[in-house]
Parts: sequence; structure tokens; C-alpha cells
Amino acid sequence: MARFELKLPKMGESVAEATITSWLKQVGETIEEDEAILEIATDKVDSEVPSEVDGVLVEILFNVDDVVQVGQTIAIIETEASASTATSAPKAEEVIQEAPMQAVTEVAQTVVAAKETTAPVISSEERFYSPLVKNIAKKEGIAQAELDALPGSGKEGRVTKNDILTYLENRSTQQSTTVAPAQSNDVASAASKAAKPKTEAAPVVVSGEDEIIEMTRMGKLIAHHMVESVQKSAHVQSFIEADVTKIWNWRKKVKDGFMKREGENLTFTPIFMEAVAKALRDFPMLNISLQGDTIIKKKNINLGMAAALPNGNLIVPVIKNADQLNLVGMTKQVNSLANKARENKLKPDDIQGGTYTVTNVGTFGSIMGTPIINQPQVGILALGAIRKMPAVIETPEGDFIGIRYKMIMSHSYDHRVVNGALGGQFVKAVKDYLEAWDSNREI
Repeated sequence: MARFELKLPKMGESVAEATITSWLKQVGETIEEDEAILEIATDKVDSEVPSEVDGVLVEILFNVDDVVQVGQTIAIIETEASASTATSAPKAEEVIQEAPMQAVTEVAQTVVAAKETTAPVISSEERFYSPLVKNIAKKEGIAQAELDALPGSGKEGRVTKNDILTYLENRSTQQSTTVAPAQSNDVASAASKAAKPKTEAAPVVVSGEDEIIEMTRMGKLIAHHMVESVQKSAHVQSFIEADVTKIWNWRKKVKDGFMKREGENLTFTPIFMEAVAKALRDFPMLNISLQGDTIIKKKNINLGMAAALPNGNLIVPVIKNADQLNLVGMTKQVNSLANKARENKLKPDDIQGGTYTVTNVGTFGSIMGTPIINQPQVGILALGAIRKMPAVIETPEGDFIGIRYKMIMSHSYDHRVVNGALGGQFVKAVKDYLEAWDSNREI
């Protein structure tokens, strides 16, 4: 008999950790190779982790809701293989406390920076710290006494990720505050000053006839991201109307042949995505991110495509290098990601790396919207419903009223780095590309 370490697998570029949402197998159960053992979540995507071997699950090293780093051992499986071919199981203490015994923290005192050595943070009967909080504390050099003094907003007063990040942000700006891990009284004072005051929400009156619905994990994540974006970016909007009559008629003419040849349904979405990718190439300062006072100009144009899930939540799969795709390639990418989203088969890498987002509010009948920026991007375009509208048509013989297919586009952008001229020029460029559509274009 041998013991095999099941590790959290790499799930895509830039994905470093995952939250365990449920264990599908329990200790003592027999497991076959490739059989799912647990479910995990990374940001908005849920995935299953399969077993790499046949055997019996003998040890589970993390609980539901624990945050695990990629490469960490999460379970032990006893196999029939010889001991020489399997990796020995670590002790529970080694898994929990695999951080180095020293960490360096920078502490500001007027203009002088001092460095102090601290021991790793551990949980106690009075206070529990999640692996993620411990990891942040280790990385930032937060001492045990300093963390113990930090007020927690989680269940039973637990310190959450947001609590520790808020404390770090405030601590870095309060240059006159000295945090000495060896002096518990000073630590408590500094922590209480640095902690952001919490405003209690007005209580909601609930009657016996009201239904109480617990928010889903994804719903909580989305709510957090939306509030964070509004608080972080200075949102401003520009609106423009585009005449898409040429596109409407062209698509009607070619969609059946396209289906027979490519086996794909040609929707309006890839056509609009192509126009947005071209406009981003013309205005690269909308294909950026803002980090502090530094602007990061993205080399690749990766278009996020907001999609509604069957459960009502929203997810944003990403079309990588969208400006390098022709319309056939764009259509295949759009359809593939949309189908994977509907079937909950998106991988973590499918939603990573977006540089600009497009959302189609017209799908639900809205003629326009004011979308919230998808951080850390600086712009998002909402496409309204295509409607038949009376319009003035100019001809050499004079003006007359005709029926045209029109659509309103709403561009939300971050006014910290995108001024009104740039925001307006960009959405005008998208309009121009759409209205200049070649009615004789072959595909």
C-alpha cells in the first residue's frame, strides 16, 4: 500500500488559488482514476478536481470554504502501488504551517523604514484564521499580536480577506503610526486607528409572509465586484445611435449559407465584436488598466463578452487576441464561449485576461444601459436592442423619411484616465465601422 498526494492542479494562467465548495467523496470511500473528488471555485467559475489514481480516500486536509493555493496537497489517497512510486503524506501541521518561519515587514516611522522579523500567524481556540488570511499576513509581515488586535467583520468576528487588505491599505498611508509587534498595547491602538469604520446598514423589517433567500456564492462575488468598481472608478457615460440597416440585411442574406458551410449560427454579436476590436486598435488608450498612478497599456486586445447564466448570474468569458480574428474565427469563438457559459463548462482561463468588455443589454429588450466597468479595465460598451425606427434619409433628390434598423450604444468609461473626448471618439469609431459595413462582403 502507498499514499498518494492529491494536489490542487494548475487551472489556467494567472489562477493562483481556489476555494473548496464541496467534497464529493468522504474518507474511507473508494475512488477510481479520473473520478471527481471535490468541487472548487475560482472567482466565478466552478470546476471539479478528479483523482489521478485508483484507491481509497484516507485523509482530507482542507474544509469547505477553505482557500487553497495551486500545488498544495488537498487530500491523501491510499493506493495499491508500491511506496516508492507514491509521495508520502505530509502532517496536518505541515500543511497548515508550510509558510517560512520568518517574514519581513516594512514599518513606517516618519521617514525611516525599519524591518522586523515575525513568526507565522497561527489560529487559536479564541480566533480562527483562514489559510488566505495567514498567507497575506505572512507576505506582508503582519505579526500575530497585530492580527489578533484587528477587528473582524466575518462570522463570529473572524478576520476576512477584505478586513486585512483594508487594514494594510490604511496602515501604508498612516506614516506617523508605528506598529511594534513586541508591544501589544501599541499594536491594539494602531489596529483600531487603521481599521475602516463600519457603517451599520439600516435593519430590514421582515414579516412572517416574506421569503428569505440566501445569496449564492457567485451572487456575493458579483455584488462585491460591482460595489468595488463603483467605488474605485469615476464612471461617466457617452451615448450614440448607430444605423445597422446594412448589417441587418447582409446577415439575413448570408446566415443560411454560413450555417451550411461552417455549421455555426451567425449572430450580430461577432459582427459588433469585430467593430469594437478595430476601434480599440485605433484608440489603444482605452485598452489599458490603472494601477495606482501608473497606466498599464495592454499589448493584446482581449474582449470580454458579458453573458447571462441560466441561474440569473452574470459571467464574462474572454475572446483572446480579438483583433487578429476574422469574422469566421470571431463567430466560432463567440458561439463556443456562449455555449460553455450556458452549460457551466467554462474553465478558469476562459474568463481571465480581459482588457475591455462588451455587454448586450438589448438581448432583454433594453434600448440602452449604463453598465458598470469590469475591473481592472477602464471601459465597457453596452449594446441596445435593434429597432425599426423612422429616420431622415438624405439623397441627391432631397430628404425623405424611411424605415431603418437602429441601435443605441452606451459607453461607460473611467474618467480618471479617459476624458470625454476620448470616450466619445471611441464609441463614434465603433458606430462608423458598423455603418460602413460592406453589403457585398463575402464570408
